[in-house]
Amino acid sequence: MHSNRPALITALLLVAGCAGHAPRPVAPPPATGEHVKIGQPYQVLGQWYYPSDDRSYDVTGIASWYGPGFHGLSTANGEAYTMDGLSAAHKTLPMPSYVEVSNLDNGRKLVVRVNDRGPFVSGRIIDLSRRAAQLLGVDRPGTAHVRVRRVFPDAATVAALAPQANALPQIAAAMPPAPVRSPIPDAKAPPPVTMVDVPAAVPAGPAIYIQVAALSDQGKAAWLAGFLKDYGATRTERTPSGLWRVQVGPFGEATTAQAKLSALQAAGYADAHLVRSLPPS
Repeated sequence: MHSNRPALITALLLVAGCAGHAPRPVAPPPATGEHVKIGQPYQVLGQWYYPSDDRSYDVTGIASWYGPGFHGLSTANGEAYTMDGLSAAHKTLPMPSYVEVSNLDNGRKLVVRVNDRGPFVSGRIIDLSRRAAQLLGVDRPGTAHVRVRRVFPDAATVAALAPQANALPQIAAAMPPAPVRSPIPDAKAPPPVTMVDVPAAVPAGPAIYIQVAALSDQGKAAWLAGFLKDYGATRTERTPSGLWRVQVGPFGEATTAQAKLSALQAAGYADAHLVRSLPPS
């Protein structure tokens, strides 16, 4: 890591004390060498979202944050999510793009890099990484009133916010899931299905799945299931503890499932593993 990187990141956090706001740049953003993805319209929990390159985006609403339950999973633009980076999820802005988030409850401001989709909870406009939430003072209350404004930072700021290719996060096996901060009201959940681990060498069976994640946010689980459709059929189901399992399958034989599992793990889903759905006893 370069020695000036901490100073660059620290400089991104601005404590409000000046009157007014910096003028919005009107020129096109400078070329950064990053591949920018806008994306096609998509649907989550019955709601359609329409990504666009809105360079004048300036909205006030509620911010939330996400952390351990997603640490190490792929974001919507294909990067590994690290909860200690200065990033955020937004429903429609390009990926990557940059926004200045102002916490209207305490006056703090921070520039973050949008590289994921969400939050899929009514009234919320941005989902911050854990580190961004800590710097803005959002982590303890869980949510905050914020202003989110599209910005086009200079090359030094872009470099400071860039993901570190040599520091991909690893998920600890014992890491607890993210706490359920504001559950989404939902219809009656289907009856739970008992799941047990399946070794790769078991004989062929009719109900082998790959479990990719168990998340506390139903909207995130639904989005992830849609994102994984290139790997096969997907499903989400709620566990008795309130988490949402995201699974790919079923597969008719373990060898096919193992090949898909290897592809998912190579794509960054390090905790993906084989499970079998057992019939009710």
